[in-house]
Amino acid sequence: MKHELEHFYIGNSYGGNQDWFPTYMMRIGGCGAETACDSSIYFALRFGLSKIAPENPGDINRSGYVDFAYKMKPYLSPRMTGIDRLDIYIDGYSEYLCDCGETRLSMTEFSGNEPYEKAREVVKIQIDKGFPIPTLILNHRNKNYEDYVWHWFLINGYEEYEDEFFVKAVTYSSYRWLNLRELWDTGCTRRGGFVLYDIKRGAV
Repeated sequence: MKHELEHFYIGNSYGGNQDWFPTYMMRIGGCGAETACDSSIYFALRFGLSKIAPENPGDINRSGYVDFAYKMKPYLSPRMTGIDRLDIYIDGYSEYLCDCGETRLSMTEFSGNEPYEKAREVVKIQIDKGFPIPTLILNHRNKNYEDYVWHWFLINGYEEYEDEFFVKAVTYSSYRWLNLRELWDTGCTRRGGFVLYDIKRGAV
């Protein structure tokens, strides 16, 4: 079974890319803002939450995306320790949504300390609802996942067959299919987790 959400392109790029940002701190620490920007554009295109994204989000170019990221920066700004907790992302992005006058989109935490089996089921539930999943990985003992260490990215798909479960991890304008069990089992005490989106139906 495979379920992928319909993401968006900026030219030939699969979503945004923090390497586009002109300042050093945003290039190394802008992954939280990028994740929020990609989420905003996605929800504008797929759920009609137009107030939280630039005008004509389906036609956004690289320059427009960078401008949008710097609009998001005050809410999810790079810092010395990074946006290293789920609640920092939720608080910052919630403030942005509030300032945009958008009350329908809400968020809850799903801790990286939860068992893998629960994480797998949450991924299926969220993706089946049409919601991408902001994901935070802190340290990881497996070198295969070093590109995701101390990093925010989106999960926007899953594939399940036999006993294997893979997730589609989106970052730096591309994606990779990762084994969720391996990704989730960081081997470290301090972990990140998921931010779970929800939309209040009928709210304005």
